[in-house]
Amino acid sequence: MQTETAIGEIVSIKNVAERIRGIKGELMQTLKNLNEKIKTLETERANLMIEIDTLRKVAESRANALEGEVSMLRDEVKSLRELLGYGEE
Repeated sequence: MQTETAIGEIVSIKNVAERIRGIKGELMQTLKNLNEKIKTLETERANLMIEIDTLRKVAESRANALEGEVSMLRDEVKSLRELLGYGEE
């Protein structure tokens, strides 16, 4: 009786140890997958930051150009008013 119980406990311990190894392997694979995803996301983030910076520079350049155009148009309006004899409004 004692021997059968001891053998059963050994088999049970072996089964538990095998399950633990299986779980450990799955966890290691999950960790590897998560690390790969993190690296991918970090790369995407860096690319997006570069794209945002480029878009910001383009927007600033366009805004400056528009400010210049508006200033030029205001000067033209002022000149035309003076030419036509209109006072400043």
